[in-house]
Amino acid sequence: MNKSIIQLTEKHVAGTYGRYPIALVKGKGAKVWDKSGKQYIDFVSGLAVDNLGHCHPAVVSAIKKQAETLIHVSNLYHIEPQSRLAEKLTSLSFADKVFFCNSGTEANEGAIKLARRYFFDKGQKERTEIITMNNSFHGRTLGSLSATAQKKFHAGFKPLLPGFKYIPFNDLPSARKAITKKTCAILVEPMQGEGGVNIPDPSYLKGLKKLCKEHDMLLIFDEVQTGFGRTGKLFAYELYRVKPDIMTLAKALGGGVAIGALAGTDQIMKSFVPGTHAATFGGNPIACSAALASLKVLTGKNFLDKTNATGNYFLQRLKEISKNNPVVREVRGKGMFLALELKKPGGNIVNECMERGYLINCIQQNVLRFLPPLNISRKDIDGMIAVLSDSLSKLK
Repeated sequence: MNKSIIQLTEKHVAGTYGRYPIALVKGKGAKVWDKSGKQYIDFVSGLAVDNLGHCHPAVVSAIKKQAETLIHVSNLYHIEPQSRLAEKLTSLSFADKVFFCNSGTEANEGAIKLARRYFFDKGQKERTEIITMNNSFHGRTLGSLSATAQKKFHAGFKPLLPGFKYIPFNDLPSARKAITKKTCAILVEPMQGEGGVNIPDPSYLKGLKKLCKEHDMLLIFDEVQTGFGRTGKLFAYELYRVKPDIMTLAKALGGGVAIGALAGTDQIMKSFVPGTHAATFGGNPIACSAALASLKVLTGKNFLDKTNATGNYFLQRLKEISKNNPVVREVRGKGMFLALELKKPGGNIVNECMERGYLINCIQQNVLRFLPPLNISRKDIDGMIAVLSDSLSKLK
C-alpha cells in the first residue's frame, strides 16, 4: 500500500528530497503509521516541528474552531489571532514586535533584509555585510542559502548573494578578526542543527554579544530549530543568558502548522515600514491559532521541567550505550536536541531502526540526530535505545 503513494510521488513530485520508502498517513503523540498500518516511534518530529507530538488535541481543536470562523484574509486588515500571537511572543521573549511569515527560511530572509535596512535608515548604507558560521544552515532560498556556510548546498546555484563572510563556529578570535567597517550583523544558531548538533562553549554567545555592542552591530539568533522548548528552555538564548537583537523562529511554533516569524526590539523593527517587506500568508488566522494553542501547552505548569528531566534521562541512556560501542565518537546536546556522532557513516543505522519501528535522522553523514516530541515517554526512549544499541554493535 505504501508502493502506490511512492509511485505517485516519484511520478508527479519534484525530486528535491531523498525519501525513505514509507508513506506516513497517521500520527498521534510520538507514534506515526504508514499506509500498510505499520507503527513507528518518531524521533524526527518533522525535523523539530512536532514538539508536542502529532495531532496534539489542543492544536487540533484550535485549528478546527478557527477554520469554521475565518481561514484567510489579507494583511491589509487587522487579524485577531495574529495580534494575539504577537502579544504572546513578545511577553515570552526579549522582543517588542514580530513579523510573521511561513517558514524558517523566510524568517531568515526577513532578518537579513531588516539588518541591512536598519543601517540604511541610520545613514550607514555601506554596512551590508553579515558574518555567519561554518556548518551553519539558514535555509535554501537564495539569500538564506548565501548565509548558509556549507559549500555542498551552494553547488549549481552561484552567483550567490554577496555580503556574507564565513568563519568557524565557537571561535571568538575569528569573529573579532572578521569584523570590518562594512559589517552590520552576526547571524548565528545558538546551537547548530543541520551542521551536526554543535553546542558552543558557555562564553561564546556572550562574547559575540560583546563584540556586537563594541562595534554597533546587530546580533541575530536563528532559533528556527532550537526554539519552543527543544533545548529545555522556551528559547535557547535563555540557556546562555544572552539576548539577541533579532530572533528568527519557525518549525515548532505552529504545533505542526506552517508558520515562521522574526522578532526584534522596537528600535530595530521600526525599519520595517509599509512596502519594505511582506508575506501574503504570513500570520494567517489558522496558523496563528494553532501557534497560540501550542504555546499554551509549552508554557503550561511543569511542561518544560518534565522535558528537561526526560531529556537528561535520554542523554544518559545515549552515554550508556556509547561506552559499549567503540564506533561512537561523541554524545552531545541539550534538552531534546541530542546527537550521537559516529566514527563511520550512519545511514545503515537509520535504515535498521526504521525497519524495527523507530524513525531517527542522520546528518553530516555520521551524526545521528534525535529530535523526539518533548513529551515522549521514557518507555519509548528505552525501546529506541535497545534497538539503537543492537544496530550499533553490528556496524563494521
